[in-house]
Amino acid sequence: MRETRAVHSDVFDRIRSEYEALPGLRLTLPQAQRLWGLDLHTCTEILTQLVESRFLARTRDGSFVRADAGQLRTLSSFRVPS
Repeated sequence: MRETRAVHSDVFDRIRSEYEALPGLRLTLPQAQRLWGLDLHTCTEILTQLVESRFLARTRDGSFVRADAGQLRTLSSFRVPS
């Protein structure tokens, strides 16, 4: 059981890191499963934890995106007057 938690922790950290490195990343559950080579249960569990921690959000079409994705888009389009 402890080994399973460690594996889940490693995968959790890896998925979070991917979303941090690629703020525009938008994945459906099947895409996430394929990308990270996870079974449905494990992938669902980890993505749900990331949503519950408010790091990720779920879009209307079921994709998982960073919860602050809207803020990042707004900030990236902000221009300083010259």
